Amino acid sequence: MSAIPLFSSIVPFAASSDLWFVDIWGVLHNGVRPFASTVAACEAFRKQGGTALLVTNSPRPHDSVTRQLDSIGVARSAYDGIVSSGDVSRSLIAAWAGRPILHIGPSRDLPIFAGLGAVPGASADDADVAVCTGLYDDETETPENYSELLQKLKARDVPMVCANPDLKVERGGRIIYCAGAIASAYAALGGDVSYAGKPYQPIYDLALRTGSDIRGVPVPKDRVLAIGDGVATDIAGAAGFGIRSVFIASGIHVGSDEALTGAAGRLFPAGGPQPVALMQSLVW
Repeated sequence: MSAIPLFSSIVPFAASSDLWFVDIWGVLHNGVRPFASTVAACEAFRKQGGTALLVTNSPRPHDSVTRQLDSIGVARSAYDGIVSSGDVSRSLIAAWAGRPILHIGPSRDLPIFAGLGAVPGASADDADVAVCTGLYDDETETPENYSELLQKLKARDVPMVCANPDLKVERGGRIIYCAGAIASAYAALGGDVSYAGKPYQPIYDLALRTGSDIRGVPVPKDRVLAIGDGVATDIAGAAGFGIRSVFIASGIHVGSDEALTGAAGRLFPAGGPQPVALMQSLVW
């Protein structure tokens, strides 16, 4: 199998794309500041008639994600819309309306429950379902801090909804854990976990519908390009949905002293999901 090519510009893929699915954390920003080259690339793609849709595993609904992007200075001229894991997870949560819900995650993620009639506040001892949006304090905690809580939930066979399948992200140069790491630990105990974000199909179905609505015509899959830094989410999800992807290097997979072309052999073994190109960062 030939090596995955390394590109310094996304331009060769722009002409063959009408719609980009752009990951946010690790591609558009690092949790603290936007990446100027990504903003410029998305703006340039839009100027030539393309549609840049942000597709993120954020557990917040898209309007809350927009406010978060505003707060760190991401220009709205860089994107046409947002589809989040929070958006698609809300349908899973709505099924538990009126039942005792344990929320695992920070209070900033509470908008995911708004208007659903699903009110969190239950404990591990009386919850009918656990909704995990993240760690209570992702600056100091790891999944090991949740061992006792998860054991309690498993003892009662409480199902879990994971609103963010990401295991880790890079925030300002530091690696922090996400809801997916908690969900993975629970699944390892035999717990029942439901997902809707990347790499699972519901978020891609919604993204394709949203992108087609923005453009006013159905967008065929061969005119869609996913751009992301997550091997098991962005790249695997795109492959499963039948669209092309470009892998962007970030600290969650590629060390600062590791060559991207060398890392590709480790990250994308033969027979597994493959991006069509590698990039150090998204550049026009």
